[in-house]
Amino acid sequence: MKIIVMGCGRVGSQVSLLLAERGYNVTVIDHRDADAALRLGAGFKGRVINGLGFDEKVLLEAGIKEADAFVAASSSDNANIVGARIAKIIFKVPNVVARLFDPHRAEIYQRLGLKTISTTTMGAERIYEMVTHSEMDITHNFGHGEVSMIAIEIPYHLAGRTVRDLSIPGEFIIVSITRDQKAFLPSAGTEFREGDILHLAAQSSALSRLQDMLGL
Repeated sequence: MKIIVMGCGRVGSQVSLLLAERGYNVTVIDHRDADAALRLGAGFKGRVINGLGFDEKVLLEAGIKEADAFVAASSSDNANIVGARIAKIIFKVPNVVARLFDPHRAEIYQRLGLKTISTTTMGAERIYEMVTHSEMDITHNFGHGEVSMIAIEIPYHLAGRTVRDLSIPGEFIIVSITRDQKAFLPSAGTEFREGDILHLAAQSSALSRLQDMLGL
């Protein structure tokens, strides 16, 4: 999975290091080349490109055409919005996340189809979840992101299985099921049907295990 991170400040550097440490192909774009190198350290396994993350030539050098995800994590809301929109609209990057300081602006751009976070409440771990677990719609976070609420349509291969089969105490539980546009609270023996929308509460540390169980 190829991921481009625009901005190498406190959040951008943490996200880049986290992704690289977990085996992802990471390219960092920052106009302060020396500062970026210092923040990332000599052991950083990704690439660092000097430039602006909304410059088309710089993006092409970073491999934007092959990117699976783009993270706009600079210190400027305006730069992040421009970079994210270019990645999403022009280069059709499938998974784009923009860091915004202003929560109100974040809500506006979410309505336009951009995934956004306000770093007044969320940080590097949350961006990591949004990038690496993009198949799951994380609708809400509790605390500082330790527990997530997730909505997902039941995979076809789990139709006929029960709630009990997809619940692990202390890791994730099914809170409700929406079926035929009506939501209800399931019991442990409730069987899944094709088209069911599941709403799960999950420990963020268990998202990879949940993703495996769902077959994503």
